[in-house]
Amino acid sequence: MTIEKLSDLGEFGLIRRLQQQAGGREDLVRGIGDDCAIQRQDSARELLTSTDLLIEGVHFDRRWTGMEPLGRKCVAVNISDIAAMGGVPKTLFLGVACPPTISVAELEQFTHGFLAEAQKYGAVLAGGDTCASPGPLMISVTVQGDIACGKALCRDGAGAGEAIYVSGTLGDSALALTLLQAGKGPDPQLLSRHLTPAARVDLGRQLSDRQLATAMLDISDGLLSDLGHILAASGLGAELELAALPLSGPFSKVLREDPTLIDLALAGGEDYELLFTSPRQDLARAAGLVPTVTRIGNIVPREGLQIRCRDNSLYHCSRKGFDHFS
Repeated sequence: MTIEKLSDLGEFGLIRRLQQQAGGREDLVRGIGDDCAIQRQDSARELLTSTDLLIEGVHFDRRWTGMEPLGRKCVAVNISDIAAMGGVPKTLFLGVACPPTISVAELEQFTHGFLAEAQKYGAVLAGGDTCASPGPLMISVTVQGDIACGKALCRDGAGAGEAIYVSGTLGDSALALTLLQAGKGPDPQLLSRHLTPAARVDLGRQLSDRQLATAMLDISDGLLSDLGHILAASGLGAELELAALPLSGPFSKVLREDPTLIDLALAGGEDYELLFTSPRQDLARAAGLVPTVTRIGNIVPREGLQIRCRDNSLYHCSRKGFDHFS
């Protein structure tokens, strides 16, 4: 069967096709298919590299996103990939395609936010490119970091019987976006999670250094979609507990008015929290991790992903994770 439309192939179907065609080399420990590529540098360290594209009207809306927060977000969401491997961010490369409507003052605001956020994580802007765009504002960021050889946390290390954990709270960014698109003003905490997310670098390093996690990624496309990547890579399934999902106070308040919004915590995306598996069943209480982590389910030997309610009935989410082409 020939697939002619990208919408039929889907974003991750396209990635799999590219993965099948891409070559390898001796120093490439891991290529396409994880949060970062891993290249061996010497006997002690490995280089982590990830790249991301942010396009106006797809990833951000300047009606409610200022240029300085946008610069900060561009850094944080990319460094989040380094955090997801347990690495240390080092350098950033920035490409910007500017429409004629962008002013010099706006670009300076963007740059100020970008550089300030990079400094917060100990990273520096090391290069990039600029050009004109006949359409929307387009931003490309490549981030590099490093990690001790063999310490990177990938997607394929989960084991049957292990616990599933997530950092922070879920759904805040997606709820903020939903309210903004409806012309409503989100709670400041929700809005902050959407406009200026944080990369969990310190937590990622703790989990790697202390060998507390077996598989990990950051939640960008939604909990269910991103957990699906771990399950596919590890060849396993999962059971989640709906009542265990960590929710913020502002999210819980809105949820009481509309219970269907729980699906934003399951599949809304742009949380940039760390999702990981661990053989430790008491990790949230015993390990003293910061920020707090919450156990939300277990890895099971059979394929598939089930969500259970308090009464043990199955819950079916009405949303799917984000896919650029679907």
